[in-house]
Parts: sequence; structure tokens; C-alpha cells
Amino acid sequence: MAGKVWSYITSKLKSEGALHFTLIDPDPFKVTPDVASEMASLAEKAGSDAIMIGGSTAFGIIDEAVKAISDVVEVPTILFPGGVSGVSKYADAIFFMSLFNSMNPYHIVGAQALAAANIRLSNLEPIPMAYLIVAPGKTAAWVGDAKPFPRDKPKLPAAYAMAAEMFGFRLVYLEAGSGAEGGGVPPEMISTVSQFIEIPVITGGGLNDVASVRRAVGAGASIVVQGTYVERHILNDRGEGLREIVRGLKEAGASRVR
Repeated sequence: MAGKVWSYITSKLKSEGALHFTLIDPDPFKVTPDVASEMASLAEKAGSDAIMIGGSTAFGIIDEAVKAISDVVEVPTILFPGGVSGVSKYADAIFFMSLFNSMNPYHIVGAQALAAANIRLSNLEPIPMAYLIVAPGKTAAWVGDAKPFPRDKPKLPAAYAMAAEMFGFRLVYLEAGSGAEGGGVPPEMISTVSQFIEIPVITGGGLNDVASVRRAVGAGASIVVQGTYVERHILNDRGEGLREIVRGLKEAGASRVR
């Protein structure tokens, strides 16, 4: 049965065509809980539709960060775990991810099995998601023992995405890696994957301006995630740049619902 966050996502996609999610990766040396909450507040004011919390190398302050963020935002908080330590009962939901193109079964189902009881006991809303890493992959590929999909071979991730849909996953995430250069996942790859499946496609990594975000949505992405961009800019410009990006995303998404 669909939970509140999943219903929120599907309802907004139906009415708006595309969504923007902000990813905050807690770090006791740089993105402390106080900094994370300020970033999340500014992102919400800029129009971001949800706050994702976590990452490949999140360092041990998940609970504190989620608490701080939840105190200042009304949009959903969704965990984006890099491992079993990325679970917090203070979030609204968790992307229950399987790294489909990992070479290590631990990242496909092992970590998920170890975390399942904690998730169930925490009353978190799990949202099953297939996680597909595209070259260059960056830290996510290294940590997850992934074999990144070549950027010029869109049929490969399309095959994995179809398998994920047949398994019952609700989302497919195409990840180029945090801070990836070149505008993120190639539009042709997003387009190919989205044409072969009916479930929403999320994409992130390397999307740093209005043009790249609009291209991703125009190619078929339903949700665009920005993390590195937010970390680098939102405190300096108080969310003005992100507001422009979200406005461009929403304009591109609106063409789907006309």
C-alpha cells in the first residue's frame, strides 16, 4: 500500500510533470546539522520538492542532521543511504535502493537485508528504487563496486531499468556521480530508459545549471536531484541560483501536463 511520501510524489508528478529534490550529505567537518538545516530551509524556499539526506560517504551524524532538517522544513525528508548506517527513524521515508550494476551482491541485496529490520521497526516508509550508476560514477561507483554504464550505450541501462520495473521497483535512478562533469547523464540515455519503462526516472550528478536540468526533464526525467550544486552555492547566494533552476525545471515539466 502506498505511503504518504509516495502519494505526495506521484500526485505532484501528475500535476506538475517534474520535481526537484535537494540532496544533503551530512559531514561533521563541513555540513554539520546546523549547516544542513540552513541549506534545507533555503532549498525549500527556492522551490525544491523534497530533501534527500545521505550519500556515499555520510559520516555518522544522520540522526542529528535529519532532526535538524525536519525542524525547519515541511517538504518530505527522504533518506538516501550509502549503507546500513544511513538509516534514521527521524525521516519521513527512505529510498530502499538496490545498486543493480554493482559487481558485489552486498550492494544489490546484502546491505538491504541487514537494514530491513531497522527500517521496519523505525516505521520508515520504504520506496523501492533501482540505482543505476553511469560513467564516470565518481565516489558512488567506487564505494558500490559498480561497473558504470558507458555513456554511449543507452540500451544497457534501459535493459536493467526494465528488469527493475518487472521486479516491482517504483523508481529508477540514473546516477552520474556527485560532481560529475559534462551535464550529468546523457539526455539520449535518459530518453532511451524512459521510453522503455512506465515508472518514473530520477537523475542526478553533474546537473549544475538551468540548461542541463531542462535537458534532463525534456529527455524524460521525472525527478532531478542536485547535491553538489546546492552545497557549493546555496549558502552564498541564499538560494537565488537554485530558485532559477527550479523555475526552469517546472517550466519544462509543465509541458507534460498540458
